Amino acid sequence: QGQLVESGGGSVQAGGSLRLSCEASRVIYTGYCMGWFRQAPGKEREGVAVIDRSGTTFYAASVKGRFTLSKDIAKNTLYLQMNSLKPEDSAMYYCAASSYTWCSTLARSQYDTWGQGTQVTVSA
Repeated sequence: QGQLVESGGGSVQAGGSLRLSCEASRVIYTGYCMGWFRQAPGKEREGVAVIDRSGTTFYAASVKGRFTLSKDIAKNTLYLQMNSLKPEDSAMYYCAASSYTWCSTLARSQYDTWGQGTQVTVSA
């Protein structure tokens, strides 16, 4: 049974919206940095948005102003609200968590727990 379980991916037209969900174990949700990464075919996995232990959020420049992180403490769930989607947002999106002392970063190397991924496809 995974510690991070994503849902909410799908297909949408450009300009549309999707909300991704990541349900975590209580240990991860309360003690780790968490965030979303994405990987398009033939490309490296990149950081999209993360929230650190203090609640500070970090966004990739390409999504700033369009994507928003939020948390639901009662459900141990991290959300990524994606608005004004573009075809270049199409990718497999992964929820990730970091147990490292310093994880206030979008760097993939600082994240050690991963979900199975959920596909997002944006058509022109």
